[in-house]
Amino acid sequence: MNDTAITQLDSKQLPAWLLGELRSDQAGETGAVAIYRGILWASKDASIRRFAEHHLLTEQDHLQKIDSVIPAKSRSRLLPLWRAAGFVTGALPSLFGARAIYATIAAVETFVDEHYLQQIERLDRENLFPELRDLLANCREDEIEHKQEAELALGSANHFGLRVWCKIVDFGSRAAVAIERL
Repeated sequence: MNDTAITQLDSKQLPAWLLGELRSDQAGETGAVAIYRGILWASKDASIRRFAEHHLLTEQDHLQKIDSVIPAKSRSRLLPLWRAAGFVTGALPSLFGARAIYATIAAVETFVDEHYLQQIERLDRENLFPELRDLLANCREDEIEHKQEAELALGSANHFGLRVWCKIVDFGSRAAVAIERL
């Protein structure tokens, strides 16, 4: 990811929609960090642990960057909830093995790819905050890589239980974003 840092944005300069999106990004990256911590807590599989450790570092970097730009008074007040939800979202599938973990990550990252893309496209349309747009684009690229890696590891194994679980994960991701956009 590009290491170009941008300074904290002034909430007075930001449209309300963008403050909500940044808050949802902060919540999402907080949840992502917790997902990988949940996996590391529950899984003893060495390859899964390497996967989680690698991706945890990326998500921590994303969270630090989002935290650095979102105005302090506009930050999420629900971070403890997102940490708990993320931890469970990582730990629970770890009890069912690698396929459940990879399916979970693929589901989360599919949603995150779409979520970041919507923000990037709106920033482009409105010709706003090009540095923020680039930061979000770089985060999105990392998330797409995570999704592709998980999908490759998952293979074609996609039984009914995994499909239901992934629908629950997608619903939870969408609900968290909707809450944070308020």
